[in-house]
Amino acid sequence: MNICKAKNYQDMSRKAANIISAQVIMKPHCVLGLATGSSPIGTYKQLIEWYNKGDLDFARVMSINLDEYKGLSPENPQSYRYFMNTNLFDHVNIDKTRTFVPNGLEPDPEKACAAYEEIIRQSIDLQLLGLGRNGHIGFNEPADSFARETHCVNLTESTIDANKRFFESENDVPRQAYTMGIGSIMKARKILVVVSGEDKADALKATICGPITPQVPASILQLHNDVTIVADEAAMSKL
Repeated sequence: MNICKAKNYQDMSRKAANIISAQVIMKPHCVLGLATGSSPIGTYKQLIEWYNKGDLDFARVMSINLDEYKGLSPENPQSYRYFMNTNLFDHVNIDKTRTFVPNGLEPDPEKACAAYEEIIRQSIDLQLLGLGRNGHIGFNEPADSFARETHCVNLTESTIDANKRFFESENDVPRQAYTMGIGSIMKARKILVVVSGEDKADALKATICGPITPQVPASILQLHNDVTIVADEAAMSKL
């Protein structure tokens, strides 16, 4: 693992955006695996800034997102399709027909997961990840085994608690989501993890220094041959 220390969230975001922009410049038709949540927002803002300056071109980029809440439509402000549109896609020249997010409205989990698994058979050049407080990546929660492919997951109470700030109330947070599996994430050629805040310090320590265990899903990243973790000082406080 390559561990890159950042001073704060803004510095982390800029360093992560540098890595993504280098990928786009080196391979304009690259496939980016993208993440949602508060961690990558600053990274997306930086990419938009460089795009507006004429430094980046997303016209040939394809993107594949990690996950989506089950039951939310793309127009729902809390859906991850809506998140990606408002935080990145609406502001750059990416072809939205080549941006993929799981279909949250598909009620049949088996059908939804099989359809998305066909999409992510594309080789992802760079996979962006955040890190959950319980060590989850995507919506791969602590479990007894590592999930290989796209699946429907029951969200843990800690994840629901972490995400409730985006909803009017905790009761509005969906209890299930479709997520790319650990096996699919690990097939990416490069993996970039952004981690910010003292509340992620225990999870980051367990990811980097602890045993490889499905109880800390991100610990599997120790086995990947090209992982860069960009973390701020608060997140690295227990290393």
